[in-house]
Amino acid sequence: MTKPNRLLIVLVNTDPRNGEELGAPFYHAAVAAALGYEVDVVCTATAGKLLKTGVAEALEVKAGSGKSVYDFIRDAHTHGAKFYACPANLDLFEMKKEDLIPECAGFMSTTKMMIDLMEGECRVLTY
Repeated sequence: MTKPNRLLIVLVNTDPRNGEELGAPFYHAAVAAALGYEVDVVCTATAGKLLKTGVAEALEVKAGSGKSVYDFIRDAHTHGAKFYACPANLDLFEMKKEDLIPECAGFMSTTKMMIDLMEGECRVLTY
């Protein structure tokens, strides 16, 4: 079996109410993508709120820094990281597809994520 060239970052326990938790996952995504790895970031559970327009823009990793969480997302996206929403989050947070940030490439189902994990298609970081 060859080594996977893909990194899947799953944000499931990261709470948007705590900005300090939000820098590392997006920074790690940016670095991995800049190194040439395929990077997918799926935001699920409470972290799914981060993909709603306006949410990440209103948050800072470090208060007073002037750099929003959305800036971290854009940096990772600029380097090639792809962001995916959990389809169930739309109903959970009363969102529509049109409410998602432009960096969101679409949806990643639990089924797709589990197949990728179990068949060794990627390495995984969870936050």
